[in-house]
Amino acid sequence: MAGQPEHVLVVGAGLGGLRTAEQLRAAGHQGRISLVGAEPHAPYDRPPLSKQVLRGEWEPARAMLRDADALDELGIRSYLGTAAVALRHHGGADGRGTIEVELADGATLHGDVLVVATGVAARTLPGQPATAHTLRTLDDSVALRDALERIGSLLVVGGGFIGAEVAGAALDRGVAVTVLEALEVPAERALGPIVGALAGRLMSEAGVDLRTGTRLAGFVDGGVELADGTRVAADAIVVGVGAVPELGWLPATGPDGSALDVSDGLACGPTGRVHGLPGVWSVGDVARWDGHRTEHWTSAGDQARAVAHDILGADPPPATVPYFWSDQFGLKIQLIGRADRADSVLALHGEGLDGGAVRGTVAGYLAGDRLVAVAAFGAARLVARYRPLVAEGADRGAALAMAGTLDAR
Repeated sequence: MAGQPEHVLVVGAGLGGLRTAEQLRAAGHQGRISLVGAEPHAPYDRPPLSKQVLRGEWEPARAMLRDADALDELGIRSYLGTAAVALRHHGGADGRGTIEVELADGATLHGDVLVVATGVAARTLPGQPATAHTLRTLDDSVALRDALERIGSLLVVGGGFIGAEVAGAALDRGVAVTVLEALEVPAERALGPIVGALAGRLMSEAGVDLRTGTRLAGFVDGGVELADGTRVAADAIVVGVGAVPELGWLPATGPDGSALDVSDGLACGPTGRVHGLPGVWSVGDVARWDGHRTEHWTSAGDQARAVAHDILGADPPPATVPYFWSDQFGLKIQLIGRADRADSVLALHGEGLDGGAVRGTVAGYLAGDRLVAVAAFGAARLVARYRPLVAEGADRGAALAMAGTLDAR
């Protein structure tokens, strides 16, 4: 393919970085590809960390996506266990020329294209003790799994999807679990207040001591103190309060002197090109595409394919519908589309929104009269049928017609 870059540097050896390298090869790139990862492990899958690995169903090696031999077969040179610490452009104010990445061990890599896929780090709270667990890396998962074998009680700070999955794994081992959530509804940022309430019911009905609307005053020996003076103690603590993009190694300004926008991830255009850094793209959790940053497994793969095509000047891949899932308390929560764009919720299947069983509930999210997302609780067969409607922005009537058709079967 004409006009190919001679050397593509990919910084970040998680799903987004690996998929970018794979998609470059699949799209015909014949040049060099270097993959840099801060962790010593070969690229691995993150969803199993809070699911199969944490529950002890998988050994850590099963989460690996490609080992060293498989990377070699693709012609990908890997630099694992050494983080990128600096980025420099050489060749003029327009950024054309060589891109230099400095690594923590003092080595430097030079290329003409860079893909930033450094992901995110677990957010910590003021005064958080070193003994508190977080869950972001493979090592985190193994350490927490080992802890669950020794303890009788667990305190989870944060009631989002990670917190819920950790709570479920602990309950399965007979551990008493308390979850503290600052918002009135768990998973509200992902599901909204109405549907998020169903996630809260799942936790409570499973046996979790869920306390919403709670504010931490600080950590104390053996637990935490709440703003009202209440103390909550446990044998171990897990903090799951979101994540922070890993961008500290990037310069404050681009080659033209303009400030780099990293207010919530690395600001990119619709194909992943980073604003203010010529020759640089970004994918995955760290990237903010057209003002929106998603920390979802499927989004990383979709973005990687789009970036690879854009780097090589190939036709863009077809647009996709965002999707994510979470395994909690014996059922799968799935969401298709962008729930954050909705202003109302429409009951499609099941009785969960009316106080009935959570399992089998499917809810639509509407922006005006248009369907922008669908969430399902233990209803994978149903939710899949709504993907085309979400993709085309079907109206309320079409969503209800689909619900009637499926219920009649």
